[in-house]
Amino acid sequence: MHETTTLLIELGAIILGLGLIGRFAGRIGLSPIPLYLLAGLAFGQGGLLPLSASEDFIAVGAEIGVILLLLLLGLEYSASELVGSLKTQYPSGAVDFVLNAVPGAAAALILGWGPVAAVALAGVTWISSSGVIAKVLTDLGRLGNRETPVILGVLVIEDLSMAVYLPLLTALLAGAGLAGGSITLLIALGTVGVVLYLALRHGRLISRAVSSDNPEMLLLVVLGLTLLVAGVAQELQVSAAVGAFLVGIALSGEVAEGARKLLTPLRDLFAAVFFVFFGLSTVPSEIPPVLLPALLLAVVTAATKILTGWYAARRAGIAPRGRLRAGGALVARGEFSIVIAGLAVATEPRIGPIATAYVLIMVILGPLAARWTEPLISRLRRTPPKPGLPTGPGALGAPAGHEEVTPSASGSGSVSG
Repeated sequence: MHETTTLLIELGAIILGLGLIGRFAGRIGLSPIPLYLLAGLAFGQGGLLPLSASEDFIAVGAEIGVILLLLLLGLEYSASELVGSLKTQYPSGAVDFVLNAVPGAAAALILGWGPVAAVALAGVTWISSSGVIAKVLTDLGRLGNRETPVILGVLVIEDLSMAVYLPLLTALLAGAGLAGGSITLLIALGTVGVVLYLALRHGRLISRAVSSDNPEMLLLVVLGLTLLVAGVAQELQVSAAVGAFLVGIALSGEVAEGARKLLTPLRDLFAAVFFVFFGLSTVPSEIPPVLLPALLLAVVTAATKILTGWYAARRAGIAPRGRLRAGGALVARGEFSIVIAGLAVATEPRIGPIATAYVLIMVILGPLAARWTEPLISRLRRTPPKPGLPTGPGALGAPAGHEEVTPSASGSGSVSG
């Protein structure tokens, strides 16, 4: 069979299969990410049906998938929102980093993988999945809850931190060493600072230059600009993903909204290809030996994310039940853990199996934690009344049906919605 014919048949089968998988995941209320990873494992080395002709094409599609993921993430935020979150949420961001990156780094060092792998695995366990969390909050009807802005604030800090973390990781993986890594980090910080300044002061001019009433022209200009900036960033070892993220931040208003609508279907397609490609690069037989470490890491980092949410919500004056809901919502890991592992796997292939197993566990555990953390812990903390004390609604506290109230820093009560 002609090679082009084989390529078309394989690509058609893969894309059709992804569509069916995504539909099935939606029916059962599950994120499609773990199913995409499993599909990649099935078609990769040692899988049920290894691919041949389409592997190079899928690799390019995976690169585009990462770029579009970060571009759409940048389009979600304006520069003023990022600066505002940085000013108010940086203590929570620092606690989030320490509690959730340290277990990943420690696990890599315990396994004897060295400092570069430790930095990579720290990122895998640190970054929550914005996509999975947003869907879970929508499904549970919690978008209007008082703890939801706190959750989003922590996610914004994580996303902004990617602009610093990814260039540093890229430099370390390239063997640049401490001096080269420091230079790359300074370039990344300078680039982020310049983009934020331009977006704050001249965002309307940038958006006006890109804007077009013709959807086709808008799509071509935004996509072309993003790929161009991503390529230049990659050449400077700042990371193509960071370049795409900064392009998204620089666009605002109607341009950002229009670009988001046009690019979302493309992002979903190429992101699915990226997850499949990551599965393709992982040998299925290498996963069982790391299942136990991945499970232990999942349990530890689920607990540390709950503590992160508790701390962040407590700073906002939210009552204990809302703090638990915030912590449970942050547990899920997904797309960005795989992005980080995908960068590292070429230099440190041992990251691939444990990252795949870890994300498979966390992307399933995340929605369960969001739904059940607060009711389970509240039930465990509830103690039976002592003999002789009155029981019943309102006997020892607020009247029945009233939410728990915690005084905020300003002195007014806050209700955990």
